[in-house]
Amino acid sequence: MQEFEKDTPAGKLHGRYAPDFEPVAEAFVRNFAEHGEVGASVCVTHEGESVVDLWGGTKDPEENTPWEEDTVCVVFSSTKGAVALAAHTLVAAGELDLDSPVKRYWPEFATNGKEDATVRMMLDHSVGVPAMREKLKDKGCCDWEYMVERLEQEEPFWEPGKRNGYHMANFGWTVGELVRRAAGQSMGSYFRDAVAEPAGAECWIGLPESEEGKVAPMIPFKPVRGAELSKFTKALMTDSNSIPSLAYFNQGGFNPNSRSCRAAEIGGAGAVANGRGLARIYAPFACGGELNGRRFVDADTLAAMGEVAVATHEDATLMLPTRFALGFMKSMDNRRAPGVDKSSVILSSASFGHVGAGGSIGFADPEANMSFGYAMNKMGPGILMNERGQALIDATYECMGYTSNASGVWR
Repeated sequence: MQEFEKDTPAGKLHGRYAPDFEPVAEAFVRNFAEHGEVGASVCVTHEGESVVDLWGGTKDPEENTPWEEDTVCVVFSSTKGAVALAAHTLVAAGELDLDSPVKRYWPEFATNGKEDATVRMMLDHSVGVPAMREKLKDKGCCDWEYMVERLEQEEPFWEPGKRNGYHMANFGWTVGELVRRAAGQSMGSYFRDAVAEPAGAECWIGLPESEEGKVAPMIPFKPVRGAELSKFTKALMTDSNSIPSLAYFNQGGFNPNSRSCRAAEIGGAGAVANGRGLARIYAPFACGGELNGRRFVDADTLAAMGEVAVATHEDATLMLPTRFALGFMKSMDNRRAPGVDKSSVILSSASFGHVGAGGSIGFADPEANMSFGYAMNKMGPGILMNERGQALIDATYECMGYTSNASGVWR
């Protein structure tokens, strides 16, 4: 591994990389020099071993503290991928059946039009409860039982299974409660026991207070005046009763810079990790479902994890074309679609993972035996990836011999 150190306007960068992956380090530097990166980390594993592990910049601009090797931050919806990984370990163990009705595990959910919902529908965003109609109490997102009860009472926005719409915050409780009931322990603690700890990952859903000193505060994205608005943003601004508006604004007071939100097990948005942590939780699933002598999932479960489960020209929540596997995002190429700038994530056809608001991402590529993680504290524009994270992904695939993504996937 080549040792790495570089001065940038945001501070010093550190780490190491295999010589063949030097372009990833160069892209990481450009993000700070040209794209306003403040603090970030990126990690790539190949066959279970790190081939890129970089970090640096500024952890907290107000305190002028550096981003250290163990600095972590909230990774927003990259959390959903972590929850889905936990769910699939239960599928592999025979504790959760994708085609069983939800009521087998969670009888109270099967009311008000949700009686025929299946576990598969919970994972693929087609179950029909992407938002809550009635206003949630302040810090309701930190009250697991409250959120579960509200979902039980909610009428679906469509008949479960008939269409799909991104379950922005609610995925953390629809799938998270299934994990809790099937595992017999809280969703966050099961994720630590079944995925994060055996993978050696710095990733928590429900951050212990002992880890708080490592957290970089998130810096919100500031919209540019005059920028073209997506259909999603227009819905937020003009229709308070729309699914996008209800899903985005009615989240029970979620605040990534609140200790109470980081401590709560908020499976839709609250995981705390760095690039290394995100890459490592996916590493076993990039290596045939096994890592360091431990089997996480069997071959059939792993194959199902990467298959497209739903695809649509207009997601009911995000209002753009989307493609999802069971709990994971697949490559989504909206680069030529009007009014949806920075609403793509370009991966290989085999890859599965999840983007987080502002641009974080973790994913596995089982064909390349590669996993990837990127986390940062300054949020960028768009619904999916912006140029910072995508540049790192692109450089990684190019280093591995992939030649083009013009088809919508790296090949």
